[in-house]
Amino acid sequence: MAITTAATRLGSAAFDDTQPIELRPKYTPAEAKTVIDAVYRHVLGNGHLLMADRLTAMESLLNNGQLSVREFVRALAKSELYKAKFLYPHFHTRVIELNFKHLLGRAPYDEAEVIEHLDRYQNEGYEADIDSYLNSAEYDASFGDFTVPYYRGFATQTGQKMVGFPRMFQLYRGYATSDKSHFEGANSHLAGDLARGRAATIRTVAGSGAPGWAYQASPKGTMPQGVFAPAMYGSTRQYRIEVAAISRPRYPKVRRSNTEYIVPYEQLNSTLQRINKLGGKVASVTLVK
Repeated sequence: MAITTAATRLGSAAFDDTQPIELRPKYTPAEAKTVIDAVYRHVLGNGHLLMADRLTAMESLLNNGQLSVREFVRALAKSELYKAKFLYPHFHTRVIELNFKHLLGRAPYDEAEVIEHLDRYQNEGYEADIDSYLNSAEYDASFGDFTVPYYRGFATQTGQKMVGFPRMFQLYRGYATSDKSHFEGANSHLAGDLARGRAATIRTVAGSGAPGWAYQASPKGTMPQGVFAPAMYGSTRQYRIEVAAISRPRYPKVRRSNTEYIVPYEQLNSTLQRINKLGGKVASVTLVK
């Protein structure tokens, strides 16, 4: 069942009916290979894998029944391959975001979770921090010893916070993309929203049937310089409207511009109508004053 009536537009429909991949008792070599490939794909963020990079010794142990799926995930997350892709090139807040995504299948819920893992990394080291994900009650309940981790953040489940749903769209950009190809690069995708304690704007993913891009705030966080109509300052409430993909009424037509408008409550409805006429996609409407 689709998570929303517009699930295909969000780009998460591929996960709605997908069954978790589990290594069942008396598995065949072909089934073991399917599990191993799924672990590489998920834990490495859909990144390209060279034959020389594979953990052949660990694969052999799993094939022979001497290693669980959980321990194979642990070995991969602690490997130099994983560190070279996701630890060394990134700021540590970004590393923690990726660890949550790759190991627990969700985004961090709040800044406290990030601080907890940052403190553990600084005081106990990288491997101890990885163990904290794999040894957690959440991992036990969600994946256990023989299920490949998957993206849980796209579905409502017991024990999950709803704020994780929009944040997953900041971390996941489509089935055909990898965690090495995001345009934000090594920077955190969620730091601003986590620090403010607010839910992230949902960004449709590439290949979802939607444009594949959405509103992105200015890196400097600058306020909008213009509005559709003069703001009526005073006791009236002011609203910020974040808009993606708006077309300006000029020649040549320019789309995909991200814009913010601040309008009083009295002009909110008419402003939204004008945005719709210009083909804009409203990313969020928030109270400013």
